[in-house]
Amino acid sequence: MKELQYLNKFFLKYKWRLLLGIAFVTASNYFGILIPQKIRDALDFVQSKVQESKSTTTVAGQLGETLSNTLLFFGLTVITYMVIKGLFMFLMRQTIIVTSRLIEYDMRKELYDHLQTLDTAFYKTSRTGDLMARISEDVSKVRNYLGPGILYGINLISLFAMTIYAMFSVNPTLAIYTLIPLPVLSLSIYYVSSLINEKSTIIQQQMSRLTSISQEVFSGIRVIKSYGKEANFNDYFREESETFKEKSMDLARVNAYFFPLMVLLINLSTLIVLLVGGHQVGNGTITTGNIAEFIIYVNMLTWPVTSIGWIASIIQEAEASQARINQILQTQPGISTKGDKVKNLRGDIVFDHVSFEYTDTAIQALEDLNLKVKAGEKIAIVGRTASGKSTIAELLLGMYEVSKGRILIDGLNINQINKADLRSKIGYVPQDVFLFSDTVSHNITFGVQGKTKEDIEIYADYAAVKEDIMRLPNQFETIVGERGVTLSGGQKQRISIARAFIKNPDIVILDDCLSAVDTETEQRILAYLNESLEGKTAIIITHRVTNLLDFDRIYILDGGRIVEEGSHDELLAMNGYYTDLYNKSKHQGDTPELVM
Repeated sequence: MKELQYLNKFFLKYKWRLLLGIAFVTASNYFGILIPQKIRDALDFVQSKVQESKSTTTVAGQLGETLSNTLLFFGLTVITYMVIKGLFMFLMRQTIIVTSRLIEYDMRKELYDHLQTLDTAFYKTSRTGDLMARISEDVSKVRNYLGPGILYGINLISLFAMTIYAMFSVNPTLAIYTLIPLPVLSLSIYYVSSLINEKSTIIQQQMSRLTSISQEVFSGIRVIKSYGKEANFNDYFREESETFKEKSMDLARVNAYFFPLMVLLINLSTLIVLLVGGHQVGNGTITTGNIAEFIIYVNMLTWPVTSIGWIASIIQEAEASQARINQILQTQPGISTKGDKVKNLRGDIVFDHVSFEYTDTAIQALEDLNLKVKAGEKIAIVGRTASGKSTIAELLLGMYEVSKGRILIDGLNINQINKADLRSKIGYVPQDVFLFSDTVSHNITFGVQGKTKEDIEIYADYAAVKEDIMRLPNQFETIVGERGVTLSGGQKQRISIARAFIKNPDIVILDDCLSAVDTETEQRILAYLNESLEGKTAIIITHRVTNLLDFDRIYILDGGRIVEEGSHDELLAMNGYYTDLYNKSKHQGDTPELVM
């Protein structure tokens, strides 16, 4: 239970609830123990009266009346004990089970909050389905341990201690014989628990795999349908489901052997009570009421002792799940999100001999890069695929830390700036546009609060998407569907641009987010950059060159290095990569991607 030690802090937090629950469990079992004792007294009373009637001339009617009145009293007493026992059982569930739900809430919230702090590198190497399984399925498994597992575990210990004490107080010899099967039971539990732990871990891993496959298939369903691969993915999912079924059946087989063994050992104890107890009754050591009392004790222990296997299974499953949760909680972000807050950014940006390598792939994205952007400048970064353009944007947002060199913003090292504060002042539109399953207006105002309907319409117009939105069924209140599935690629890009503009950021970064719009629309968006964002630093990452004439400076990136830089006219004079690309675009009458 090493991994489950993490839960100790929650036990301390809710210690009074748990202690109250333990008190209710103990009280419930105490009144439960009184029931067989009253039944013993009733049987012994009946037996004594019958024996007394044989040795006297007691009238049968008088004996029957005496027995009826006395047994009615015993019956009402037993019913009273049962009602009180039931009341305490209700209270123990209201404390322990409710506490488990509170801890489940705390754990899920803590895990979710921690996942929010992890950096981009973590999410690039983690599968969404696996993370979903950990925050839902694994937390639920741990909750089973915190609720039913602990409840029945405490109940077992409490009832076991009281029952054994009651047995030994009646007849130690019979108690010892009755408890002979327990060592065998203990060894069986020890052996089976290790098997359950091993198989539970494998099952949870396979469950995460199934969740990941489902998430990927549903997210990429349009691609799957367009290629006619539904049958292939059905077969793939069926194979993985079959693997999950086989692993689950392995665990079920272990439990199938274990539970009957528990029942067998309990029934063996009952048989021992009858054999040894009957012999002692013949010797006059105990009464027939004691035999009935011991049989009830054994039956009272049947479920708690049988549940040992179930509790062991719950604990081992929780151990496996908590280990997976702890793995996430122990993962620390690769970059520090702490730092100094800044009121406003002027937009002076310096890349000073910056090199960067992605640790998960060992790809060298940037190598000894030197780049300067003055406050208020509009620059463009042009380069072919995998030249390092998007890496520059992600480094400016503090998504990664540089491998070598440094990045300065307004003279401050980016590592000294609070990342949340930094990102709140940057309007960023990534290459891979993401919209939430919400209204168009909520998607536009995602990063800000307090914007009016007029503000939303104004910035939608700046992003050249207002006309498209007005043609939607409910205009700005239209639900766009998961990941914006109901919109075209160009519409999603422009809504994302409006989302960045409405923040009124100090720095604007557009990462190749104009690829799905036509040249005229692109010119409208860039015109807004030049006019309405005057004085704001803007960085445009693109493949197109025909609309870059008004930029202060253009950087040509290749292999993580800047191979050319300057204004449009200066680059044309160099007669290099930029000139070649510009001439091709003029001859083709369009804006092709950069080919080097």
